Parts: sequence; structure tokens; C-alpha cells
Amino acid sequence: MPIYEYKCSSCSHSDDLFLKLSEAGIKNCPACNKETFEKMLSAPAFKLNGSGWYETDFKKPVTKTEVKSTAPEASVKTDNQKNV
Repeated sequence: MPIYEYKCSSCSHSDDLFLKLSEAGIKNCPACNKETFEKMLSAPAFKLNGSGWYETDFKKPVTKTEVKSTAPEASVKTDNQKNV
């Protein structure tokens, strides 16, 4: 469940509330009981660890055998071809 930060514009009371995404927001301030309790815009509370994203942290390095297997097949000569 996400945590939402609320603040009353009348009495400046603030509170953090656990609400479901489907649950309606609270409009009445618990301190002054006026309908001025509003959801505030706040920063998310998570942190990404590591030096970067997938490219730098989790992607497997390409080996020389993988590079050779992806080379174009047209450059390989067979025994049936004549050298001109």
C-alpha cells in the first residue's frame, strides 16, 4: 500500500496515510474537521542501488564466440566454391 502525505490548508496539520490505490482520499482534516485536508505532492520513497541500469549492472558481456557466430555467413567459403 502506498503512503500518501496530507496537509490541511486551514490549520496546517499534516499526516502520512496508508491508503489503497482504489480507496478514495480523505477530505476532512482529523484536527479541525474542515474539508481542507489535501494530498500533497511528495518524492517517492525508494532508492535505486548500483552504478547504473541493466546495461552496466546486469547485462552479460558478449564473448568472442558469440561475436563469431553472429558474423555474416557469406564470407565463409566452402569446398564446392572455386577461387577466382
